Parts: sequence; C-alpha cells; structure tokens
Amino acid sequence: VVGRRIQAVEVFEPRLRRSVARELPSRVAGHTIENIERRGKYLLFRLSGGDTLLAHLGMSGALLLQPAGTPRAAHDHIRLQLSGDLQLTFNDPRRFGLLSVGRADTFAELGNIGPDALDDGFSLSDLVALARGRKKPVKNLLMDQRALGGIGNIYANEILFRAGIRPSRPARRLTRAELARLFDATRAVLTHAIELGGSSISDYRDANGRPGYFHLC
Repeated sequence: VVGRRIQAVEVFEPRLRRSVARELPSRVAGHTIENIERRGKYLLFRLSGGDTLLAHLGMSGALLLQPAGTPRAAHDHIRLQLSGDLQLTFNDPRRFGLLSVGRADTFAELGNIGPDALDDGFSLSDLVALARGRKKPVKNLLMDQRALGGIGNIYANEILFRAGIRPSRPARRLTRAELARLFDATRAVLTHAIELGGSSISDYRDANGRPGYFHLC
C-alpha cells in the first residue's frame, strides 16, 4: 500500500478499544501512505502532510488488503479506499484493536514502549541490564512492553523453551550465559516466525487473509 492515496474512509463500527475519532475519515482521506513502520505491537502508517495512522490488531484483529468493492464481512469495522482499485479493511471480532490518527509524537501509546528485540542497536549487554535487579519472572520481563517492545505470550514461551530456561525463574537470577542463550533465542525465534508469517493458533491472518505457519514447525 506504500505510495497509494487514501481516497475515502468508511467507519462502520467506531467502538474499538478506544472509540474511533469522528475526525479520522476527513483527516486521513486525500493523503498518500508514504511509509509503514512498526513500534512494538503498533503499526505506523506515515501519511503525506505529516500525520500518522496508528494501528494495533489487539487479540483478534487483521488489516486485510482486498480488491475494491469486496463486500463487507462480519466484524469489518473500518475500510480505507485506496488508489489502484484496492481497499484496506480493519476486521476485529473482539474489538480490542485500535485505529487512530495524529502526529507521531502525540500518541501516548508509543511513549512507554521499550527497545525492539530485533533492533540492530539492541545488544546482549542491554538484555543483561534489563534483567539486573528484576524480581519478576523472566517470562514477565519478556512480555513487559515497557522493557522490551513487541513480544507476546506465544513467542515468550517459544523463546524460553529454545533457550532452556524455566519461565518462572526470576530475571535477576539468570547468569550471563543464560541471558546469552535467551538473547540468541529471541532473535532466532522472532526472525523465523516472521519468515513463516506468524502463528495462527487462533484467528491470526496476514494482509492477504492467509494464516501463519510458525506454530506448525
């Protein structure tokens, strides 16, 4: 969708995790999607004019890229009509997701997200520093978005299994050797999961409506 113009926005159901702002359609329509980035579990659609469209899929949400005119399905809440006869539909059965627009530095949701585990700037030393003095179980540390952005329950479990570390171990009691295994397992698991399109244990779908296959490997 990068490079495509948002021609119109339809809001069928505004009651998501936070109600969709009435100004969203008028503020987004007419602008071009210049880039897409990720911060933790949030997707950031950078728009011409300086605004950012912030999306979070919640537990059951999906952003589906469809041919223009695709009939509305159950739980389709928001639809962006794009140039090139395409539409981007936000579908979310549980309505725990989020779609918001504003200047990137005004989103409170982004203010408390820690470093990304796949960021080139995140090192073993950073992980050691995060674990130091933490009484909480290491699984809780991995899932704490303020400490480390982007890791959820499925991947925290898989990372710890591959590293051979019990999830209930207090983070502060892990040795540097164990943290090194944890660091390597984190990079390996997340990279492999992305290559396989994620995990569709329940209802996850990618932008083309396809399930992920990581959970089958």
